Amino acid sequence: MIADALLMILIYFGLVHFLTTPFMKTFLWLFGCFILLYSGVESLIGARKIKGEGYRNVEKLTKSVFSGFIMAITSPLSILFWLGIYGSVLAETIAEFDRNHVLLYTGALFSGICLWDAFMASLASTFRRFLTSRSLSVISIASGLSLIVFGLHFGIKAFEALFG
Repeated sequence: MIADALLMILIYFGLVHFLTTPFMKTFLWLFGCFILLYSGVESLIGARKIKGEGYRNVEKLTKSVFSGFIMAITSPLSILFWLGIYGSVLAETIAEFDRNHVLLYTGALFSGICLWDAFMASLASTFRRFLTSRSLSVISIASGLSLIVFGLHFGIKAFEALFG
């Protein structure tokens, strides 16, 4: 949510032009590739270490938040979403309404994102207790492979941007 808020602020203040330069696009594809590949491999390695109920990962909250932030802020898909959806809605709203309405609609959009994220986190933590160690390992492996596939996709996009 912190990354979403930062991207919204950047787009609101017109820094969208910086994010759409060829250099930044290529950098984001490369960095996204690295982060996704790293996270995917970590997920695959961690799949063997999953224990049953009562097991708590000792990873620090700050490390977890920072990893999620870096993945969200550098994700070209997230940036494209915010540019495409929020950017276009913002442009239309600014043309029709005053600044107060624009801030109200932006706040409503961000509140909706916060509610959705909180709901999904609650749902995941509620249903976690119904999963076995084996099912959690399978989920971790599937997630890791998905992250690796997306990381490779981002790497291909970066390669095409550099050499295509």
